Amino acid sequence: MAASTSPTLRRRRLASELRRLREQAKLTCDEVGARIGCTGSRISRIENGRLGIRPGDVHELLEIYQVAGALHDQLVQLAREARKRGWWQAYNDVLTDEMKTFVGLEAEATSIMNYEAHYIPGLLQTEAYARELFLAWRPSVTADAVERLTRVRMARQDVLAKSDRPALWAVLDEAVLQRTVGGPGVMREQLHHLLTLSEHGQVTLQIFPFRSGAYHPMGSGFIVFEFPEPQDQPIVYLENLAGGLYLEDPAEVAQCIVGFNHLRANALPDHESAALIAQVAKSL
Repeated sequence: MAASTSPTLRRRRLASELRRLREQAKLTCDEVGARIGCTGSRISRIENGRLGIRPGDVHELLEIYQVAGALHDQLVQLAREARKRGWWQAYNDVLTDEMKTFVGLEAEATSIMNYEAHYIPGLLQTEAYARELFLAWRPSVTADAVERLTRVRMARQDVLAKSDRPALWAVLDEAVLQRTVGGPGVMREQLHHLLTLSEHGQVTLQIFPFRSGAYHPMGSGFIVFEFPEPQDQPIVYLENLAGGLYLEDPAEVAQCIVGFNHLRANALPDHESAALIAQVAKSL
């Protein structure tokens, strides 16, 4: 179901380049907006990647910025590619803008580093486990929405079946294993699924055991996405009750990468982690 590429990175790359060219031309968003008949806030939203832009409008902006030749053609083509629809657009009724961006980044990442302290990461969940998580959100989520969200989560996992699948490294707090989601049967199936993925090399999986006590960076989970093209810098995703937050500042991203490196250096090795997962599964 899932496509091998997504328009998400292209939109973000185009947005970044348009912002750079506007600043190079020493123009404000309001000044540019006045020239093409829109508001400065619209220009700002385009440059932040929150709003799409048509190739014709890109051409108009590039005329203002006095950009021609190969760069002009590349950016107009990038705008065409950025307007393509990802498979997840069919689920606009249940996905927030933050989550659609997340799925697009996940589809193009070459490396995913994921730390979780509360639940199994989405790419590693069984259908039954995922459904139970969404059911826990009720009554804010309808039964129909639960099923559609579960379908999205399962479709996302297609990235692990690609020949050029991302290198996925997950570090989980032991609490993730001990929290019985959906009852013993659902949880046992989920833990066996983790073992299968680990054995087949689809994920490097480590557990931070309770006996280790406090550790850095103990707390809320985060995900680091890395991409194949050098112009697409790593992005960190953080999630909270109010929604998702993306970190793109190089210093903040670097801090998260250092934190993840600390986690994988101090968590149980993969073989010991597998033994702990199997032990917990057997106790259910």
